[in-house]
Amino acid sequence: MITTRGLTKRFGSVLAVDGVDLDVRPGDIYGFLGANGSGKTTTVRLLLGLVLATSGEIEIFSERMPKAGRRVLPRIGALVEGPAAYGHLSGTANLMLYDASAPGRSRRTRAARVDAVLHTVGLGDVGRRPVKAYSLGMRQRLGLAAALLAEAELLVLDEPTNGLDPQGIREIRELILRLSQDGATIFLSSHLLAEVEQMCTRVGVLDRGRLVLQDQLDALRRPTGRIVVRTPDATRAVALLDGHVELRDGDRLVVRGSDPASLNARLVAAGLRVTELALERRTLEDVILEVTSPEAAR
Repeated sequence: MITTRGLTKRFGSVLAVDGVDLDVRPGDIYGFLGANGSGKTTTVRLLLGLVLATSGEIEIFSERMPKAGRRVLPRIGALVEGPAAYGHLSGTANLMLYDASAPGRSRRTRAARVDAVLHTVGLGDVGRRPVKAYSLGMRQRLGLAAALLAEAELLVLDEPTNGLDPQGIREIRELILRLSQDGATIFLSSHLLAEVEQMCTRVGVLDRGRLVLQDQLDALRRPTGRIVVRTPDATRAVALLDGHVELRDGDRLVVRGSDPASLNARLVAAGLRVTELALERRTLEDVILEVTSPEAAR
């Protein structure tokens, strides 16, 4: 779906993107992660032909970009660096203008399309209000509505939940999951690790312009070889497990092992109460800190 080879961008002496090889596959919800200034937005702009690469190759839908932009871009819905809109016009009017500027859109069904996407992103009741009266979160929703107008095969979203409250973030997360289930491939730039963990199937991590990690999320969050147990009988459990407990924090124990069922059976057979038991997995935060630490760069 998206493939880059040695993608590089310099701004004078600044190397913003350094030899990035992206591999975004059909059906992915791809989380593109990195700190501010890591090169995420520059990479997104390169993909969409908004800036030209210094070197390297970009393919989207197996076509070379930006050469094939006229064929490729109508198949992409994008939200990059926040939404752009005419503040004196309503949200509805802005989307009507945006839709009219896109090739191949039916004029006869334009109003219905605009009304539908406004309701989809939660702006159905305020579409007639001037955009200058919108909050940051409402503007973000409007930008997402513009990206959805194309009914695109690929959505490229740069920080789509920026400025939203927790309820709004959950609504956008549910929308993205629904769009994925309907067949869209989604390339999602974000700094919200918890959101990426709940949504994404695959992640790439950018650090100072370099892609330092790219893999399936499930593979990255592999078990650590330890089991987390919560028991009100923690003291007895520590004695029973005879040196296999690596950490105790109140009623929470971290135990060496990879077979939760056997551990649970052993505890219950000894008359110990178990309130929680699960394999310990690496968090996405753990993974990112590991590959972006100063030691990892050496």
